[in-house]
Amino acid sequence: MDKLVEEIQFQVPFKDTTEAGDTVIVLREDENGHIGADYAKVIGFDRDPTKRDEWWHVRFVFLDVPPIPRTIILQTPHFTGKEVFTMGGRKVFIKAVNFSAFDGGENEPPQPAPPENRGKKPSLTLVK
Repeated sequence: MDKLVEEIQFQVPFKDTTEAGDTVIVLREDENGHIGADYAKVIGFDRDPTKRDEWWHVRFVFLDVPPIPRTIILQTPHFTGKEVFTMGGRKVFIKAVNFSAFDGGENEPPQPAPPENRGKKPSLTLVK
């Protein structure tokens, strides 16, 4: 998963924050170690008052047919792509996509890779 997350930075323009209304990519490892990708829209956040640390009830609608609403209890680094975490023993990565990077026109590439990633070739193709 860590290698995939590193490589996907070349393919997808990400945001540093996640807010209500954002669309996130969700990478999830299955029981066989294969990684699937989904998109979900963030509907909102509610603080979990039962926990001492900052945990949030994050409300998503997974963009599937039909759309699937889900609430997942997460910490901020979990839903902002700051760390890969586990749910039920399986690795998960969630980060908001910066769709405004595509506003320049349909034939323009997304924002350029950060300076530390320039010159490296992407080796990732996601197929759902």
